[in-house]
Amino acid sequence: MKKTVCELFAGVGGFRCGLNNIKTAEDYGKEEKWNTVWFSQWEPAEKSTQYAHDCYVYRFGTRLDNNGRDTTNYNIEDVDKATLPDFNLLVGGFPCQDYSVASSLATSKGLEGKKGILWWSIREILEVKKPPFVLLENVDRLLKSPAKQRGRDFGVILACFRDEGYTVEWRVINAAEYGYQQRRRRTFIFAYKNNTKYAKRILHTIRYTDSLEEECKKECMENTVLKEGFFAKTFPVNRAESTKMKIKELPAEVGEVSDIFQCAFENSGIMKDGLIYTMKTVPDYHGKQITLGDVMETGQVEEQYFIPEEKLYYTDPKVTHSDETERRLSKEDRQTWQYLKGAKKLLRISSTGHEYVFSEGAISMIDQEDKPARTMLTSEGGFSRTTHIVKDKMTGRVRLLTATEAERIQGFPTDHTKYCLVKGKIVEMPLRKRRFMMGNALVVNLVVDMEKTLDKIFELEQ
Repeated sequence: MKKTVCELFAGVGGFRCGLNNIKTAEDYGKEEKWNTVWFSQWEPAEKSTQYAHDCYVYRFGTRLDNNGRDTTNYNIEDVDKATLPDFNLLVGGFPCQDYSVASSLATSKGLEGKKGILWWSIREILEVKKPPFVLLENVDRLLKSPAKQRGRDFGVILACFRDEGYTVEWRVINAAEYGYQQRRRRTFIFAYKNNTKYAKRILHTIRYTDSLEEECKKECMENTVLKEGFFAKTFPVNRAESTKMKIKELPAEVGEVSDIFQCAFENSGIMKDGLIYTMKTVPDYHGKQITLGDVMETGQVEEQYFIPEEKLYYTDPKVTHSDETERRLSKEDRQTWQYLKGAKKLLRISSTGHEYVFSEGAISMIDQEDKPARTMLTSEGGFSRTTHIVKDKMTGRVRLLTATEAERIQGFPTDHTKYCLVKGKIVEMPLRKRRFMMGNALVVNLVVDMEKTLDKIFELEQ
């Protein structure tokens, strides 16, 4: 089977880098093993610039549709899906703002949200182009969204795949638990058409038939999740202690799923013919651990990254935390990193007029170099509680992550996001945007590992 790819919501090309094992600047010019026939990247919030798209084009060039038009920077909802070139693998980190860990689960809008509805563009592509294989990425919270109807959103997604004749595996993967340099938890979804050789081979391997009793089917699916499935072959796991496989059936209609369906999805599972099998698993990894310190700069770092001493700590050394239930700290103290990352008790008023005390615990001021980095968010580099602060290896001074360090934490080549191609001219991407892009990206290393399994699947799909 030809290794042809359509990359949706492409960002700066994380899936493309991973599938083609692009690790250094020299790798950009090499012939790619996986041929990306079309991609899509459009950011509606950007009025005058499209930095992610233009960075992608700088690194990889563009792609035309079957009408000879460049629609790669169009709103995917406005693209005629029938004009897309044929492909065998659909990949994408579909928009996750509505489920993001940066906001509370209770306020997320899920599939009803402004960007959540872009799932329907993916479904339309499944209907029109019928790719045999699909690999998608989203935040781990997708499995629990929305708060008032847990599991509904993921249930809708599974129902859409079922209706188009797919079997679906999923796994919540923390990159650090497989040796990589960031504690980033993401939900990965692998779907394959039921008429593929791979689907038939899996059923043969696990000895699954439609005539089996329910308990026997459950044992077969457990074997898939733990041993024989796509994710099990790529990222080995064990059964979590005392865990049991849970089984749930999807309602017949997608609308019914949306109205009434709830499910306590675990971090691993498979859906076949509308039956959901889900269980909790734990990683089975015993290899090397890459740390934050391993990807940090060892030479001289530009002065713009260093934090002035007066921005670090409270002006009054007697103040150790923020207790603003009686009086508020001074403006100067509230603009320090100690305030952002420290313990707080803040008096607040709810929308109904109710007074309450908001509390949050302290987090480490300086990130530990001997551990993987914390999850990067789009706020990385800004004045935010979640921003990484490190000690410079050369000088010992306190600073923010450089743009290249942020890239390495996500597994991209150094300076991947430095340049963009805008209207035929090469321009530098602003520093704040470079770190923003990495907050939106996936861990490329994981895709590199998945590619090895995909390669075997495609080689046998002849």
